[in-house]
Amino acid sequence: MSEIFPQDLIDKLTRAGIVAVVVFEDITTVIPTMQALVNAGISAIELAQRTPISLDAIKLVKKEFPKVLIGAGTVIKVDQIREVKAAGADFAVAPGLNRKVMDEALSISLPFAPGITTASDIETALEYNVKFLKFFPAESIGGLKYLNAINGPYKYLGIKYLPLGGVNIGNSKDYLKNDIISCIGGSWIANTNLINNKEYKIIEQNANEAMTMLKEIRK
Repeated sequence: MSEIFPQDLIDKLTRAGIVAVVVFEDITTVIPTMQALVNAGISAIELAQRTPISLDAIKLVKKEFPKVLIGAGTVIKVDQIREVKAAGADFAVAPGLNRKVMDEALSISLPFAPGITTASDIETALEYNVKFLKFFPAESIGGLKYLNAINGPYKYLGIKYLPLGGVNIGNSKDYLKNDIISCIGGSWIANTNLINNKEYKIIEQNANEAMTMLKEIRK
């Protein structure tokens, strides 16, 4: 079976370190939000497919910020796979693992990372030769201690994880210092309230704080 999430993309996300998770409800907030993130050095986002403008938001980010890696988030239906790829997404992720969605992603060569919470999820992902997985909801199900435990039997395979859900500036250091973590998902950086209230300065401050923390770890 061909590779569903190529190593070069994993490497790019690992270099990015922090994936800002964004939900856009108003298209006019897309560019200023993205500018705030890019100003701080954010180079990867997960743009959740939860609103009517989500696909248009991907297209706009792709056009205006072509160097940013765009992950389409909350991709839970088969038809969404072709939609997000056509919109310009570089990859897609989901909160769970759906074989039909993964089959579709594989058929059109869209890098796809399913969400996992159990060893069985990991083994199903391995059937698709995918070794980049979203760990969600990270903190609610036991955090890094739990992830280290379920990954233990598979660690020799070099699986990398993107934890999301309860990850914040306070606990992200521990995640990023762990060698099984490729990058972290940061929904606190530009949460929906900040975006809708057009608090772009706060978004940039949050992103700067996150990137400063990342640089300190990688010194």
